[in-house]
Amino acid sequence: MANLTLVQAINLALVQEMEKDDRVIILGEDVGPNGGVFRVTEGLHKRFGAHRVVDSPLAESGIIGTSIGLAMAGLRPVPEIQFDGFLGPAYDQLCSHAARMRTRTRGAFTVPITVRVPVGGGIHAPELHSDSPESIYAHQPGMKVVMPSSPYDAKGLLISSIRDPDPVMFFEPKRIYRAFREEVPEDEYVIPLGRARVVCEGGEMTVVSWGASVVQCMQAIERTGRSIELIDLRTIYPFDMAAVEASVKKTGRCVIVHEAPKTCGFGAEISARIMERCFLHLEAPVQRVAGFDTVMPYYKLELDYLPDASRIARAIEETAAY
Repeated sequence: MANLTLVQAINLALVQEMEKDDRVIILGEDVGPNGGVFRVTEGLHKRFGAHRVVDSPLAESGIIGTSIGLAMAGLRPVPEIQFDGFLGPAYDQLCSHAARMRTRTRGAFTVPITVRVPVGGGIHAPELHSDSPESIYAHQPGMKVVMPSSPYDAKGLLISSIRDPDPVMFFEPKRIYRAFREEVPEDEYVIPLGRARVVCEGGEMTVVSWGASVVQCMQAIERTGRSIELIDLRTIYPFDMAAVEASVKKTGRCVIVHEAPKTCGFGAEISARIMERCFLHLEAPVQRVAGFDTVMPYYKLELDYLPDASRIARAIEETAAY
């Protein structure tokens, strides 16, 4: 076992998959000798060479368009989009082409690309560097959306994503890139996409979250001292509704937490499905704790925008008291 940060776990997954499969290549802005803006690809250029770790122009549509062509030709590209807000120029390639190619060609071609993207706030970055766009891509049929909350999960989920035959958006919560360490097996392992993790068991209430917000939820649960079952979705789409349903039917109460704006955030979908499948088991309305329906503010107000342990704990207490 190695004691790794999330950055190191992702780097290890990339190394192992590139050693195992010559088809795996990396491309993106500054991913080569510089190792990426967050140094996630550090050392890979020297280890595997410029033909497999490719510095691209500053053109996100070109990065993804090229990756689609490479994937259709038999490779397994892992493009990096430097920051979440830079996905806009690549949206057409991702949603009009990558996600639809299997259907368009009636299965003749697939697009096995894994798009790595640092997401979320909490690091005092400028505009277009702190968004949480997971619900946008979860709404796109033909595409999987993954967001780990720990180093162990990050390695196993990334390996599964790279091996998946279809496009995967692999969102990496930058706030916890180096926030803590966790024991990660040095040997290869996979975590199946679409399967949630029960972080802690409890009988009084269910809390559902993903990404960096899972850490805030753990702090909130400790603060309340209540018996809370915390579910980390890990995969946003397709998500593990069976795990959510089983937990909510057991506890009768649910709070959903995410960084993205509340309106049309993925928490709304989870809440709707809980109402459809668990209505007669509910003891209180499902409550959502989310980012506000505004553009992510600059440094001074950034942490006020993000759901923190205090906001989450307040929602838990209100739901428990209903």
